Amino acid sequence: MSRIGKKLIELPAGVTLAVGTDNVVTVKGPKGELKQEVDRDITVEINGSTVELKRPTDQIRHRALHGLYRALVSNLVVGVTTGFKKELELVGVGYKASSQGNLLDLSLGYSHNIIFEIPKELKVTTTQEKGDNPRIFLEGADKQLLGQVAAKIRGLRKPEPYKGKGVKYKGEFIRRKAGKAAGK
Repeated sequence: MSRIGKKLIELPAGVTLAVGTDNVVTVKGPKGELKQEVDRDITVEINGSTVELKRPTDQIRHRALHGLYRALVSNLVVGVTTGFKKELELVGVGYKASSQGNLLDLSLGYSHNIIFEIPKELKVTTTQEKGDNPRIFLEGADKQLLGQVAAKIRGLRKPEPYKGKGVKYKGEFIRRKAGKAAGK
């Protein structure tokens, strides 16, 4: 049995969950509205302030989908109540980040600056204190979109293993390699 799939999802006050046609789950809350399509084999039952997802059989496919969609619906509920945050750090001499609205201007050691457009569903802020690495803060209700955008920004200059320069997540550990061995 899927332990994740069997867990009930608690709906906080001010959050409404509705199942529409084609098994589309819509969650509305203080931070907005999110939708997620659920597989036709998985049924979504709303009992007052709790939501339960059920599967028809114990097939491997149904067990896998059961836990997956329970986690996705749970992320929707958390997203419309508290939201999600990601923090990226720029490590390297001369690396800079600035934001104007939903445009992120990055200077990552290339011959040109990179202008990255952030989707309107997300909010971006940057900080650059003296003696500290520049940081990019991303906030939003959609966990999947937030992770995708953060991964794209990180992919513009991945951290390299020799000096650790690049764009990395806050708290990410970079495995370092030894450089060249000294000559004879």
